[in-house]
Amino acid sequence: MAVVAAWLCLSWPHFRPALNFSSLLKMCVLALMANISYCAAYLVDIPVAYSTVAQQWQRWRPALWSAGTLFAILPANYWIVDEIYPFV
Repeated sequence: MAVVAAWLCLSWPHFRPALNFSSLLKMCVLALMANISYCAAYLVDIPVAYSTVAQQWQRWRPALWSAGTLFAILPANYWIVDEIYPFV
């Protein structure tokens, strides 16, 4: 979210023509995909937290969270650069 907000604030004149009603569906689909990806982490986190490797899991959770956050930045930047800027 912070990456998209930074792109939006730092380059507002470029984004203005791209933010219209026709791009609303694309943004809603991307938001839905982001929420599904976020919730999918719980499918792994909860069973592992109650397993025999729970203590090792607690040590690795921050690193995995950071890696997931950095990975999430990639599609956001790709969408902005590929879908917004070519049309502006």
